[in-house]
Amino acid sequence: MRLIYFAWVRERIGKPQEDVELPGDVETVADLLRWLRSRGEEYENALQYPDVIRVAIDQEHVDHRQKLGAAREIALFPPMTGG
Repeated sequence: MRLIYFAWVRERIGKPQEDVELPGDVETVADLLRWLRSRGEEYENALQYPDVIRVAIDQEHVDHRQKLGAAREIALFPPMTGG
């Protein structure tokens, strides 16, 4: 599965994207964010407030309860700001 990181999420993790194989117990977006935070300090720093992270599965925005299913691509965004 391809993970794509945007804006300060990308800056804090230190890479724009990566391909990962998820553990079997990662079934939802919330599970994914929890698992990513366990992967190291840079992930913990980027995802320390998971509730503000916006997520898109295969280019469709979803909430954190969404099951990952057969997703090919998951994008993580910081909250949007601006005017």
